Amino acid sequence: MLTSKADLPAIPSKRYFTISEVSELTGVKPHVLRYWEQEFSQLRLVKRRGNRRYYQHHEVLLVRRIRGLLYDDGFTIQGARQRLGAGGEMERPITAQEVRSELEAILNWLDSGVGKQ
Repeated sequence: MLTSKADLPAIPSKRYFTISEVSELTGVKPHVLRYWEQEFSQLRLVKRRGNRRYYQHHEVLLVRRIRGLLYDDGFTIQGARQRLGAGGEMERPITAQEVRSELEAILNWLDSGVGKQ
């Protein structure tokens, strides 16, 4: 089993993925993926003939995010649900520019002498 995000393979550029492909790409067993479909309303995969499951690229990314929250960050399922957002949308990732702006604000605050005694 894969142990960290760095161990996960690159996601190929194709439109649909089977549950076994998603399992390999995310390091999550198929029966766990089926359980997560019930627990996370954000996972809206396509079901075709014979109830076959097909995941799209964004859903593979979402499964990786859920996996990270549960396995790496130690969230409960309810906590992971809340972290992903009440609106059913995935959190917007923080951009490098936002991080830079925040760090510059902290540096300016430190340089201004605030907090010095």
